[in-house]
Amino acid sequence: MAAAQNISLSVEGMSCASCVGRVDKGLHEVTGLSDIAVNLASESARFKADSPETVSAAVARLAALGYPAREEKVILSIESMSCASCVGRVDKAIAALPGVFDVSVNLASETATIRYAEGAVTVADMIAASAAIGYPAKVISGGGVAQDQAARKDAEAQEIARKAWIAAALALPVFVLEMGAHMIPGMHMLIGDTIGHQASWLIQFALTTAVLLGPGRMFYLKGMPALLRGAPDMNSLVAVGTGAAYLYSLVATFAPALLPEAVRAVYFEAAAVIVVLILVGRFLEARAKGRTGAAIKRLVGLQVKTARVLVDGEAKDVPTEALQVGDLILVRPGERIAADGEVVEGHGHIDESMITGEPVPVEKGVGAPVTGGTVNGPSALTIRATVVGQDTVLAQIIRMVEEAQGAKLPIQGLVDKITLWFVPAVMSVALLTVLIWLLVGPDPALTLALVAGVSVLIIACPCAMGLATPTSIMVGTGRAAEMGVLFRKGDALQALSSVGVVAMDKTGTVTEGRPELTDLEIADGFDADEVLRLTATVESRSEHPIAQAILRAAEAKALPQGEMEDFRTITGYGVQALVDGRTVLVGADRLLAREGVDFTALRARETALAEQGRTALYVAVDGVAAAIVGVADPIKPSSRAAIAALKARGLEVAMITGDKQETADAIARELGIDHVVAGVLPSGKVETIDSLRQSGKALAFVGDGINDAPALAHADIGIAIGTGTDVAIESADVVLMSGDLGGVVNAIDISAHTMRNIRQNLFWAFGYNTALIPVAAGVLYPALGVLLSPVLAAGAMALSSVFVLTNALRLRRVRPAMEASQ
Repeated sequence: MAAAQNISLSVEGMSCASCVGRVDKGLHEVTGLSDIAVNLASESARFKADSPETVSAAVARLAALGYPAREEKVILSIESMSCASCVGRVDKAIAALPGVFDVSVNLASETATIRYAEGAVTVADMIAASAAIGYPAKVISGGGVAQDQAARKDAEAQEIARKAWIAAALALPVFVLEMGAHMIPGMHMLIGDTIGHQASWLIQFALTTAVLLGPGRMFYLKGMPALLRGAPDMNSLVAVGTGAAYLYSLVATFAPALLPEAVRAVYFEAAAVIVVLILVGRFLEARAKGRTGAAIKRLVGLQVKTARVLVDGEAKDVPTEALQVGDLILVRPGERIAADGEVVEGHGHIDESMITGEPVPVEKGVGAPVTGGTVNGPSALTIRATVVGQDTVLAQIIRMVEEAQGAKLPIQGLVDKITLWFVPAVMSVALLTVLIWLLVGPDPALTLALVAGVSVLIIACPCAMGLATPTSIMVGTGRAAEMGVLFRKGDALQALSSVGVVAMDKTGTVTEGRPELTDLEIADGFDADEVLRLTATVESRSEHPIAQAILRAAEAKALPQGEMEDFRTITGYGVQALVDGRTVLVGADRLLAREGVDFTALRARETALAEQGRTALYVAVDGVAAAIVGVADPIKPSSRAAIAALKARGLEVAMITGDKQETADAIARELGIDHVVAGVLPSGKVETIDSLRQSGKALAFVGDGINDAPALAHADIGIAIGTGTDVAIESADVVLMSGDLGGVVNAIDISAHTMRNIRQNLFWAFGYNTALIPVAAGVLYPALGVLLSPVLAAGAMALSSVFVLTNALRLRRVRPAMEASQ
């Protein structure tokens, strides 16, 4: 029995002695725990656990009690992974550690993202667990993943290319001497008459030995220890396959008497050329893997290295890492902005397309917010830094994309289960193939058994299986980020492709979220500008959005405000004041009725405005109905086209709003929305979502991420429409940077493209192995006399991985289904 482990968990939510008592009692109910001590001051729970499973049970018990163990997350860079089997072993080794909640190992990025209970396990434990099974690991931090990977992949590609060239130079004479004798008429005789066949074999032996001990040594150094541990991987298959061909040839060359004369042949060319082809495949993989992270590299490239900070009126260049909140930064024309901030001096335009996807430069004046990484226009600006370092919008975006790229989709779980036993199964099939050929194969059975067995080992390497999903995720989420679509949670990428209903909030999502004056109907005898001036003066005391809309309309016409006195609010009716000596009333029809003002002439117009979705207010001056004001929240320019695009994809579209039914129906008619739920308070949106889901279809909810947080969290997929800077919306699965519904269409479209790409890759990877393993084993030989050469098997295996990677890279060319609104 293993010794008990001392565990210390950091516990959230304990605020008093009764909390401590509940936690203590709950942990005592878990079998296998001893020496339990719960401490309120340190907010910790210490105990001894007899197994990792017991630690997991303790963590689950704490969560059930409402005092969860505090979570941490770390990203490790994992070396030496070459196939899907490696992924499964690393995942299994780390997941077995006590207190590890979730492990997501990504072959394409060569990383492992791990969630674990703080105190139950350390990062050092995880690194040790990975290293113990032959996969060295190290910690990488946010922001450096893409750069580390790009540099690593570039160096790796160059090193593999060097090895491939050396191997090719050594293998070419071997291939010519052996295969030329079989393929070129007269060459066999020429070799025999000149250097002799034995000398030819000795030359092939020397060159092949150099290939295997030099460029091919990596397969043996990694593959054989894995095989001895009982956990063979792709390197093991190559090592066993080439080793078998080499050893057989060695016996034929130096101890021919051990073999029947009919089967005395050498396969040095197979061992040498297999190494060359696999190295070429690895080189192409390394180059393609580097390109899968191109979007992250571009985002990282937007980060400014230095900033010109004004110190005592003088501009000094300082590293952006040294920037502090409050620093004044001088941004010259054409420069990138170094940090998030606000303009304190200057006026100009800023290109924010790399953040929002919107191509038109945005006008900025004093007080306007700016985002780090965006490009200043032709005017110099001075900004005050408000957010610096890893808290900037760009840094958050990079973190989100990296996390999404490292995520494991549900579909990957099935792949991992299959590939974990795939390599041992292939080795078993290869051994069975050799036995069958030896027992029932025609002469020369030993030679044919060797060829078939080596071909099975080589062709079945599961590289393509391991790359099929993560490469598509990396490229797809990266391309989505370039479109202004951020997948905060990796599984959202898969779930979004199967959504059947899109429900959306109205205010700030379908509409601008800022009411504007749309109508001003004047009664006979009144001047429109004068009535608007008087109305704006009265409303200047109000913070209500409708009042602000009237004020903006007056400011747009440069109408001066009058002298106001005796202002008072009449609750439930409106407002009243004396402006320039004239009594002005602004409010609902009931206000005029209460004051005895006849508004019969304007009533018909009020009804028409309500039917159009407008909010109508009356204005009376000196006891006479002067005007009716119509205010509406304008529909975003992209909403109509976006909703039409969603419906064209066969999706149901619903709108949820707190507005009156008449207003909501008017907007729904204008946009072609079929299902409207009006008069819903923010707290009621969750119940509304449940009712919309009764059809059994997955539902995505689109909101502005502020008052819609409960609905965003409750929906199958929560899509938050950001403002270009509001990206850290914790309750959302997807964040749209562009601020309009076109991003919803783009998100669903890139999700569909990515999932289709993953299915293509998996079909190819599994179909390739399923179809070619029997061919390699010799199933066609009895009927057609065809036996797959190990050299061709190696080429096919390398091409399989290259196909998967190339197919994933096609996602970089996906165009936005809807361009950002101009």
